[in-house]
Amino acid sequence: MTAREVYENILRDAVSVFSAEGLKEKLESGKKLKIKLGADPSRPDLHLGHSVVLRKLRMLQGLGHEIIFVIGDFTGMIGDPSGRSKTRVPLTFEQTRKNAQSYYEQVIKILDRDKTTITYNSEWLGKMNFADVLSLAGKYTLARIMERDDFQKRYNDNQPIGLHELFYPLMQGYDSVALNADIEVGGTDQTFNLLVGRELQKDYGQASQEVITFPLLPGLDGVEKMSKSLDNYIGIDEPADIMYEKCMKVPDNLILSYFNLTTDLKESDYKELIDKDIRAAHFLYAETIVRIYHGLEAVASAAERYRNVAKGGVPDNIAEFEAVSGSSIIELLVSSKLAPSKSEARRLIQGGGIKLEGDQVSDVYAKLDSPGSYVISRGKNKFAKFNIK
Repeated sequence: MTAREVYENILRDAVSVFSAEGLKEKLESGKKLKIKLGADPSRPDLHLGHSVVLRKLRMLQGLGHEIIFVIGDFTGMIGDPSGRSKTRVPLTFEQTRKNAQSYYEQVIKILDRDKTTITYNSEWLGKMNFADVLSLAGKYTLARIMERDDFQKRYNDNQPIGLHELFYPLMQGYDSVALNADIEVGGTDQTFNLLVGRELQKDYGQASQEVITFPLLPGLDGVEKMSKSLDNYIGIDEPADIMYEKCMKVPDNLILSYFNLTTDLKESDYKELIDKDIRAAHFLYAETIVRIYHGLEAVASAAERYRNVAKGGVPDNIAEFEAVSGSSIIELLVSSKLAPSKSEARRLIQGGGIKLEGDQVSDVYAKLDSPGSYVISRGKNKFAKFNIK
């Protein structure tokens, strides 16, 4: 893609650009740009929501620009208060480094490893003395910090706000100063912090970075943003068959956005298909996503498994467990992680969500007394085989 094509692609999908003219000028300048993306190491599992920004960065890498991936190990010990109703429990330094490594291994599934610079903001924030911190704090007012919606809401609701949390936007903004970033990208939930960096650069005598924010991808529930904690996500590190099956669950009214934001297909490849045959469009989306993250060879088997399960069949290569005669269904559900707890296992049985050898289990006290092999399923896509001795 040319600089102009990348620029137009960004404008098509971005929520805001500060400023569009400045971005265009920098992209067409011929200069190798420093493009910054910050990452919170408290959440090391990436999903398709994260890929929205990462795929745009891959386009910018294609133009020869340097992507600087900032692991917020120092700010992670505070925790980003964005969207939070209470103060986060801070991470230890060791936790931030461990999570950061996992984050990086997933990021390079999208970004070019050789064109991505990884850095940790403890490299500069950890060296600041108290005078440096006071100097940084003096460049922003409390009134400006309290303009953030989450701080306003917590203050109005008489929820405590730690003084250290007020420093988070300044610390993230100072990352841009330390790197002398030309462009910073992020989700809409990071808009305030990104603009703080833009303003701080002026205070430190640098040219202001251009800021690009992208939409937060809705999750599979079609309501909340994609999040692992809400279990409405498609993880980029998930097995191909699980990824395929989840892609088929994307709400019909969101499939166009999913194509636009998470694939490199042209609209002409899928827009007409969506209008004519929404199910076929879902198959195309599932195949595309599996191909991106697992390769072409994984598509056929994932598609076959999905069609088999959709018809009520049991997939091959399901997890197997050993158990003794007399084990209760509830115990087996928990031990195989088909259910996170006994109370949840009981609720699933009562709700008709558990089957034994294809037959619905209705008795919460049911046991497997006879030796042999049995398949227990939860819903349509979670299976476990138990060898009873």
